[in-house]
Amino acid sequence: MSDETPSPAPPVPAAPIRVFVVEDQTKILKNQLKLLEASTELSIIGTALSGETALEEVRRLKPDVLLLDLGLPRMSGIDVTRAVKAEFPQIEILIFTIFDEEDKVLEAVQAGASGYLLKGTTADRMIEAIKEVCAGGTVIQPSLARRLLKHFRVPETVPATAPVLQEEPEGKKLSARESEILQLIAKGVSNNEAAQLLGLSKATIRTHLEHIYRKLEVTNRVEAVTEGLRKGIIQV
Repeated sequence: MSDETPSPAPPVPAAPIRVFVVEDQTKILKNQLKLLEASTELSIIGTALSGETALEEVRRLKPDVLLLDLGLPRMSGIDVTRAVKAEFPQIEILIFTIFDEEDKVLEAVQAGASGYLLKGTTADRMIEAIKEVCAGGTVIQPSLARRLLKHFRVPETVPATAPVLQEEPEGKKLSARESEILQLIAKGVSNNEAAQLLGLSKATIRTHLEHIYRKLEVTNRVEAVTEGLRKGIIQV
């Protein structure tokens, strides 16, 4: 009988994130697919050129993440977002847009989108953003932060341009490290990028984020940033 300790089983690789892509311009769609299909962490399970087709296919395939063009004809990306989130709240939606659609992006976030990417974003940033929202995060760009301040947890009597400095109870105060991480998030930095910048592990960043959410009484990155702005903890 052998006294040798059996070798531990190799770790089971994580299943690829199931992504469905909606884009009405075939050239842009092909470019997106070329970038995304190069990643072993993603599995592109379907595409659609219209919102109507996308909704039918999403009901059938139930992806993890929906990469959705905002400027679709007829049924817009905002309409698709509302319909998908009403039926499948667990599906994360990442809006794909252009610079001059900020009002629509804001509406899409209010409808349930987890964030947005600008067209022309690099493959690495697209993949990181998809992983971010799949893990429950939110992809927010700094240009929207102040506008979101008006819509998330902010009383109408508080002007967006004048953050209120409040004396927080000891258990609600952010530590210097937590404030630093929240400031990075406000600049659109992902968990992975924050970990690299601060010399920390991604798990440590996630733990800090959990503490930030609890202290600020919020549930996601968008609300954390806007609440941090409102309280004068961070600036953009």
